[in-house]
Parts: sequence; structure tokens; C-alpha cells
Amino acid sequence: MNEFHTRLINLLKEDDRFTDENGKLLHAAIIGCAWKLDRKLVKMLLRDNKIKTEFFKKIKGHWNFHAAKFVEYVSDKNFLVNSYTRFRNKIGLNIGDKFLRERDEVTLVWPYKDCVLEGGQTREDQKRKEIFFNETLARDEIGRMFAPKALTSWRRHSPDAAENGSVGNLKRDADGVLRENMLIKGNNLIALHSMATQFRGKVKMIYIDPPFNTGSSADSFTYNNGFKHSTWLTFMRNRLEIAKRLLVPDGFIAIAIDHNELFYLGALADEIFGKENRLGVVSVIHKPEGRSQEKFFGTSNEFMLVYAKDKTNANFREVLISEDKKATFDMDDEKGKYKLRSFIRGEGLREDKPHLFYPIYVSADCKTISLSAHEGFDKILPVNGGVERIWFVISDSFQNKVRDNEIVAQRNKSGEIKIFYKVREGEVFTTHWADKKYNAAIHGTKLLDKILGRKSVSYPKSLYTVRDIIKITADEDSIVLDFFAGSGTTGHAVLDLNKEDGGNRQFILVEQLDAHVEVCKERLEKVIANNGLMNDCDFLYCELAPYNQSFMDRIQAASSSDELLRVWADMSENSFLNWYVNPETPSGAEADFIKLGKEPDGLEKQKRLLAELLDKSQLYVHKSEIADPDFNISDEDRELTRQFYDDDPDDP
Repeated sequence: MNEFHTRLINLLKEDDRFTDENGKLLHAAIIGCAWKLDRKLVKMLLRDNKIKTEFFKKIKGHWNFHAAKFVEYVSDKNFLVNSYTRFRNKIGLNIGDKFLRERDEVTLVWPYKDCVLEGGQTREDQKRKEIFFNETLARDEIGRMFAPKALTSWRRHSPDAAENGSVGNLKRDADGVLRENMLIKGNNLIALHSMATQFRGKVKMIYIDPPFNTGSSADSFTYNNGFKHSTWLTFMRNRLEIAKRLLVPDGFIAIAIDHNELFYLGALADEIFGKENRLGVVSVIHKPEGRSQEKFFGTSNEFMLVYAKDKTNANFREVLISEDKKATFDMDDEKGKYKLRSFIRGEGLREDKPHLFYPIYVSADCKTISLSAHEGFDKILPVNGGVERIWFVISDSFQNKVRDNEIVAQRNKSGEIKIFYKVREGEVFTTHWADKKYNAAIHGTKLLDKILGRKSVSYPKSLYTVRDIIKITADEDSIVLDFFAGSGTTGHAVLDLNKEDGGNRQFILVEQLDAHVEVCKERLEKVIANNGLMNDCDFLYCELAPYNQSFMDRIQAASSSDELLRVWADMSENSFLNWYVNPETPSGAEADFIKLGKEPDGLEKQKRLLAELLDKSQLYVHKSEIADPDFNISDEDRELTRQFYDDDPDDP
């Protein structure tokens, strides 16, 4: 690096606007200020005579900044050459000097839970510390990435040991809809696009518990909570847009979130689902005692945003989620459970609403109720404590209720006849869920530990939080989807509800992380066995057939530079590399790679570099290439993939 480079770099580093948290210069920030003729930048450059002579011209006693020349200089690929840049140059990753906004491309970002980002990177994004894999991906490659994928590693998990593992034929209903409980391993964005071919307009309810984006280091690998706002919102937007397409016209989605992204998520969800379809923001008291380590408020609640796909079509089910209220419905008939309520309105006077004041006639045995007077019938008026009040409905509606067996007359101990109407089992659902059953420590973490017999996934939701929102929104034969499956709470909730009411709800879970997938499988198996759900209760497991994704997994799991070099050697022989990458390591590139690993955050930079080599449209095997012998897809997996997509068996 020449002396002038060094002088300019050291000068620019004096302005913290132009450096990241590791002291590295940010090209975009420098160039942006230059084009805006930023006063602070100009004054700083004028302090050094050599720099002033290079980028300024003296006109009539004033130094005029030559911004275009300055931008051209700092944009040159030889400016700020370091180990990272040298390695990129040698393996062919530099494909031009244009900014992303000048190209017809998008930015693809693959963090721990994958994400597609459109547009350029802000300074906020560039300052992040977590491992993100940023590169350009052409639009046609995005389309290819979202094309249907091959499915492998099929297995049926059944309580019947004789059938456990054997998949057989996939079950469909009379309308041709796939009716199987499923756990799918793979990137959830890509999985949703593959699922859309079969489940577009078929899912009644979606529940998701996405990364909360708290900025906390806790569980930062399995749940990346280090997103910046713009990154996280785009991550969510891409998934919510395709998820909406899967919902039936009267479907619902519920999204768990905390206060950090509540307002941002609300604005995003309003845009996607429509503000008019927002049904409520439920406050769930998941930690009644509050977090004791917080400086200000001790957080005791989370939120659940609930939207209908179309509010004009949607209705909540008339069910109960409160155990205390359930106990009050102590009678039943052919229609179900009910309780009796006085047909006299507690408030309201005859003088205000005279049309609701009329006589009702009841036989001596209280079995016949009429609006017409009959011999031997008692005349009953809505009078309470000597005050003339009113009935609940007009006379015509009352007659309909009598016909429907919804009115009851009873004689009390004093011999008076009282009129009641049947209140069917159901309740008005409030936007604060404070019952102790929503405590996540007890009914989430401890419950899961008890099921598995060990500690496993951190911070699972209370089973009853998920169970109750499904009970409210999903009919007894609905499809329920969760594409952030985590520990499998949603699947557990569906099984639990089916056991309670004899329903036939179906769950579809999507999860990418190996550790979480294994927890899901074990949990679901044990719930099925422990609940005695032996009859036709099982679930299918399958995976998006990995190709380049297997190398992405190895890159993220690597713990040393030597391990990454071995991954690179394997990648150069057996992966799909981007078209502009030289698969044969040029002379000196390995030394640059090793040197890079010794810099601050060197291992993360090395991982980022290797991830950039991979063609992201080839993360998983495309369905259209399932017969290619290079992918080694078994005949059974090919047949089950065909059945999943309901393809014609005679198609090639």
C-alpha cells in the first residue's frame, strides 16, 4: 500500500461515521458524504496538503472539492486492498464496481435462519457483527431458487412399531388435498414456495414464533436475534407474503413478538394483510414475575398479532379457552353444553324500549311456552323487584328461540315462573391473556423438559398459548402451519386439541436446524404415545434434498481455518459454484485466506467468503432434476416426491 493510500485511510478513520465496529472503513458511507459535499469531510481532507492538492482545485483564492475524482479514487479496487479483497480478487468474486442499486440484481443474505434481501445495504447493515453472507443474485436465479424442490429421507413416525418408518402412499382427501401431519426439514422460505404448489389456499391457521430481534446474544446461533431492523423486516416480509397465499379465504395468522419489533412488525403486517384485517394485538403474560435483571420495566408479557386473510369472511369459533368459565356451562342437550341466563335484561326500562315489553304465557308444568294466552297458562312479564324492565329480544325473535328449544321456563321455590335463555358454550376472547397456563417457564420449558427427560431448546412457548389460538381459529378438520417450528409446540397443540374434541386437525411444521428437528421428532412421538393417540395418528418426516445447503451447514459449523480449508477443497470438487468463481485455487490465494483468519473476526470473514462461492439457487435439489444420477435420489424418494406434488406417474 503506497504512502498516499495510507495518509488518506488514516485521515478518513478519524471520522467514526466512516468506520465499522472493528475500525474498518465503510466505502458506502464515505462515498455518500462525498457526493453530498459533506462539510466535515471536506474540512478534514483540506487539513492534509498532499490530499488537498489531489482532490481540490484553487479558483479565485478558494479551494473547490473535486468530488467525482475523490469518489473514483476511493472506489478503485486497489484502494483498501486487504487479505479479504486479495482473496476475492484471486478467486474471481469481483464482478464489477457498480453499487447494488445500479444493477438489476438483489442482495441475498444467508444468516443462521435464511433470508432474501432486496436492494442495497445501509450503513446500519454494514456495522452488524453477526455472520451474514452477502452477495448479488440475479432475478432469474431467485426464481430458480424458489422452484419446487425434491424431498428425501422420508419416514413415517407411527406408534405402530410394525409400520414405523414405512411411508406407504400419501393420504389425500376427496378433494385431492394432502392430509398428512408433516415435519419438513429445510430453509423455511424455500420450503414455503415448494409447499405452495399443494397448499395454496388450503391452510386455515398459521402460527409462527419468529426470531424476536432483541439484539441479545442468548441463543444467537439457533435464533439469530442480532438482525438490524431493515434486515429483519425483509426477512419477515418475504416469508409473510408467501404464507398469505397458503391461507384459505377465511384463514388466520398469529405472529408472536415482543416489544422490540412490535411496531415495525405491525406496520409490515398491516401492509401485507391489510390494516382492516388486523383483529387484535394480544398481550400474553408469559412471565408474571417479570425479568428481574432489566434496568427499567421488568418485562412480563409478549404480544401476538392476529390477522384474518379477509375479515369479512372470517369468524372465531364459539369455544371456551377459560377453564373457570368452562365449569359454569353445567347443562347439555343435543346441541352441546350450555348455561341458563335470565331472559330479563338487567338494565333497560319499559319506557325506553316499549317494543321489548310483552307478555309470555307458560303452562303449569313449564313445558309449553307461548306468546298467546291459553287457559291455565301463567302470564309472565319482565318485571323485576317491582320495576318494569324489558326482555332480551323482540317477540318475533323470541318465538324463533322457542321453536329452536333455546328458551327455558322454571318455577322457583316461591312458586314464581322465571324465563331463561340458553347461553351456549363460548366466550368473548379478550386481548390480555393472563391465566397462569400461559406461563412459558412452567408450560413451555418445564413441560418440554418433562416430555424429553432432559433440558433441550431454550424458551419454548407455553403449550396453552398456541393451543388456545388454534382452538379459536381452526376448525376440527383444518390444516395448521408453523414454519418456525422450533421445539414443535404447534404440532403438540394440534395433537392435544384433537384428543380433547375428537378433531382431525392436521399440522405442517417446517424447521431447518438439526438440533430443533430432532427435538420436534422426539416430542411428537412421545406426545402421540403418552396421549394414547394410537388410531391413525402419526406424522411424516422429510427433507428438502440438500445440495449446496450441506456445504453451507459445514461452513457455519466449522470452528477453525484448517477445517474451512478442507471444506473449500471439497466444495471446489463437488458443489455448484457461482459462474464467476475459479474452482482451482490460484497461487497465493490460500495464504491470503489463512492470513485473513488471523484478523479480528477472521473466522467469520472466512466463512463469509466461502459462502459467497456457492450458487444459492442450488442450495437444494430441484424437483425437475430429481432423476439426475449425480444427486443420488433413491427410487422411493423420487416416488414420494411425485406423490407430494401429485404429479402424473407417467411424467418423466
